[in-house]
Amino acid sequence: MIISDSDRRQFSRVSFSAKAEFHQGDYSWEGLVRDLSLQGLQTDLPDNQQLQPQKSVNGVIHLAKDTVIQMTLRLAHINGARMGFRCESIDLDSFSHLRHLIAMNLGDSLACEQELGQLISP
Repeated sequence: MIISDSDRRQFSRVSFSAKAEFHQGDYSWEGLVRDLSLQGLQTDLPDNQQLQPQKSVNGVIHLAKDTVIQMTLRLAHINGARMGFRCESIDLDSFSHLRHLIAMNLGDSLACEQELGQLISP
């Protein structure tokens, strides 16, 4: 898939490495999250890729033993050995963890709050 200029990222991407699980129907794989934003994530393309691009993917990012971020994702692009997902939905606890993680990595909580405002604006 190719992303047009109008679809380019509007949210800050932070480099991040964490183990994650991805599930789409009976197909599951584990991988590493390479970067995160308030709108999605990027991960490595699995070796035996059986992903159906038109269907949602459930992602679970492991932050700590009892702390995870759970998202419903949609494939946005595949670029070489990496694939990017756009977040379709996220629960409140997961969003709180994600927002905190982004703010810490940006080093600027105001920038994170501005992006949050963009995310929830109609």
